[in-house]
Amino acid sequence: MKQVIQISAAAFLFLAFTHPADAQSPPVAQTETDEASPLQERADQVVAFINGQTGHEELFTDAFLRAVPPQQLRTITNQLTSEFGAAVSVESLDPSSANHAALSIRMERAIAKGGIAIDPASENRVSELLLQSFVPLDDSIEKIETDLRGLNGTVTWWYGPVDGTTPPAASSGSSSQMPIGSTFKLYVLATLAREVAERKRAWSDSVTLRELRSFPSGMMQDWPKAAPVTLHTLASLMISISDNTATDVLIDELGREAVLETMIETGHSAPELSAPFLKTREMFLLKAGPEGRLNAYLRGDEEVKRQILDGIEDITLPNGRVEAAFSGAPIALDVEWFASANDIVNLMRYMLTTADPEAFEIMAINPSMSADIKAKWAYAGYKGGSEPGVLNLSWLLQDTSGRAHALILSWRDDDLRFDPSALDLIAQRFLRITP
Repeated sequence: MKQVIQISAAAFLFLAFTHPADAQSPPVAQTETDEASPLQERADQVVAFINGQTGHEELFTDAFLRAVPPQQLRTITNQLTSEFGAAVSVESLDPSSANHAALSIRMERAIAKGGIAIDPASENRVSELLLQSFVPLDDSIEKIETDLRGLNGTVTWWYGPVDGTTPPAASSGSSSQMPIGSTFKLYVLATLAREVAERKRAWSDSVTLRELRSFPSGMMQDWPKAAPVTLHTLASLMISISDNTATDVLIDELGREAVLETMIETGHSAPELSAPFLKTREMFLLKAGPEGRLNAYLRGDEEVKRQILDGIEDITLPNGRVEAAFSGAPIALDVEWFASANDIVNLMRYMLTTADPEAFEIMAINPSMSADIKAKWAYAGYKGGSEPGVLNLSWLLQDTSGRAHALILSWRDDDLRFDPSALDLIAQRFLRITP
């Protein structure tokens, strides 16, 4: 769930740290020369670094390495070469200044595109490296599904039109119930958007932030007490940055039973797995609190679970306890929100017929894809979720003919052997291929 741990689910932010001086560099004229420029030399060294053929000390500035530690760098490069093969060469280098250029790197199975900057005050070492887009070479649905099957743990997926008249272009395990993390917030949005469409509420309605706050991700946990906020603001933050306090305020406003009823109305195949419908603060306090309470919740029926939740939000934990609990191994992944890929497709189909149109504008605030992929679609809306051992990525898409599609990927690994960026990379490959 995108709460304590932030996962980059889009745009492949590979390596990035910008030196302030770079913005002041004057444009550089393009001239022919037999001598490689410092930018060209460093770009060539980046190719070698991706392949593990050179070290980080002589390539990156100290400031860059403080922002992106060497171990993280190597994890990223290992993931890239695993997904796209070895880096072959610099495909193109288009300088915009003496110290900055657009960069494309040819890999065995993709062209990586982004930018590079160097710092003259630091021996022209790299101060910025941002690879935002990966264009697979000779990719296909079949190749993508093969790579999905090679991931550890349990992975399910569904990709195709949502109208129900055409089989999906790709699917596996799509009826299996999976923990979905913050993707559950789409059920909250669907409930609100339906009530707005029915004129029971308006996006401009204002509510007051309660004193009890949830935990990051988000920003509303730090907002002033009793701040007035609109339902539109709450929904926008809940979806675009996965704000947990905004989510809990909306669940309180709508009622957890109403959200669970929406889950049932969408045709969810096992809504009882998410009953009682948890607020994020409750989930955090269960998993980061005493083991006995968590075990009792796991063993209990729905009535016992409701009794345990009664008053749990008033509990306080030592500073840092929640963050520490969610920074390591997976915790009780059966205390979650659950849906199959088919269930999420049904949810999107339900929203297309019941939701006020503004809900789709909210889903599109953060489409979680690179700009060149977004240009392929007439519309892209997104919500994902993660916690240690869990990752879900869900898109609602519209092609240029106006037909709606969905891409749903879920990953569960109770041993936490996976690198979440692996699923991100595969998802972006899917998004380049219209089903």
